Amino acid sequence: MDIIILAVTGFFSGVVSGMGIGGGVILIPILTLILGFEQKTAQGINLLYFIPTAIVALCVHWKNHCVMPKVAIPIASYGIVSAVIGAILTGMAAPALLRRIFAVLIIVVGINEFYIAVKNK
Repeated sequence: MDIIILAVTGFFSGVVSGMGIGGGVILIPILTLILGFEQKTAQGINLLYFIPTAIVALCVHWKNHCVMPKVAIPIASYGIVSAVIGAILTGMAAPALLRRIFAVLIIVVGINEFYIAVKNK
């Protein structure tokens, strides 16, 4: 049963990742709420999952001329530095705090997406 859940989760996370939204929005809640993984473990799995899906999405977007290197390279550079800082802070944080922060982030992103959808209607 778990392998079916993992396969379906991977599929939908991949679709969402390919759209540029981020598969962690699907992956982390399923890993923690349904499969019972700890928050830090789910985040680690998500990061490992992110590498190949991001590479594929980047190649497709690059091929479609949707990447501006002069913008992307500085953003990626700062993102790498911030990821190191974030990983260090996450290692020191309690799992309950990480769950709360992730929940707030998902709510904020959801409200923002809803607002954009209503605004553009």
